[in-house]
Amino acid sequence: MSQGGWIGTWRPHRPRGPIMAQYTSPGPKYSIQGATGYVSHIPTKRKAPAYSMYGAKPLSSKDNVPGPYYVQGTVTNRGKKTGPAYSLSGRTESKVETTPGPACYSPDKAKKVIYKAAPMHSMGYRTHGGKVDSTPGPNNYMIPEVLGPHSVATSGSPSYSMTGKSKLGRFDEDLHKTPGPAAYHKPSADIYKKSAPKYTMAGRLKDHKTDKMPGPAEYELGKISCAPVISFGIRHSDYTTPVIVDVY
Repeated sequence: MSQGGWIGTWRPHRPRGPIMAQYTSPGPKYSIQGATGYVSHIPTKRKAPAYSMYGAKPLSSKDNVPGPYYVQGTVTNRGKKTGPAYSLSGRTESKVETTPGPACYSPDKAKKVIYKAAPMHSMGYRTHGGKVDSTPGPNNYMIPEVLGPHSVATSGSPSYSMTGKSKLGRFDEDLHKTPGPAAYHKPSADIYKKSAPKYTMAGRLKDHKTDKMPGPAEYELGKISCAPVISFGIRHSDYTTPVIVDVY
């Protein structure tokens, strides 16, 4: 940058934040607070103390008396002046302190704490309520075996077991797993061949009533005719007025 055309040490640079003078619109989201007044005053500027003025204090209810009031004789222009007054009441039960007295301390027993002393041991009876050691004794441990296939400490020889012959690979092994001829059911010959007629013989039906069946005399053979039968009747018109007769 050339030195010509500039006065002073100030040179243009990039601003650290937004400047309101660079915006024609309302500006950035946050505006600079004012330095005048008391409300919304900028916290970086010094603010003078502000005072408020109120009206006269209203009279209290004690002041609303009808006139002069009685002044006791013990009240002077410097305050109340009276002799000492005492009151008699019961004795208060104060809390008794339960702190130990001087006789409760044993300074002679503190020698073994302050000075070096030889170890001291005491003998007493066996305690019955103490915790019993429940560790196992020597006879509770089992010595591992040294013979047989289950030996742990020594190496054992190979052991063999004998079992029955397996059906796998035998001469009678069924490789196809298919049913034999005896597995099928023999069907009846009447299914695939011509069967003879079959008759059944049963008893007479007792519930069948023969009296309600017509006999040969019930039929009239002479009345049977195939020719059409025609009958004549009276033709009536739909527009004929019916005859109305007065009945007295």
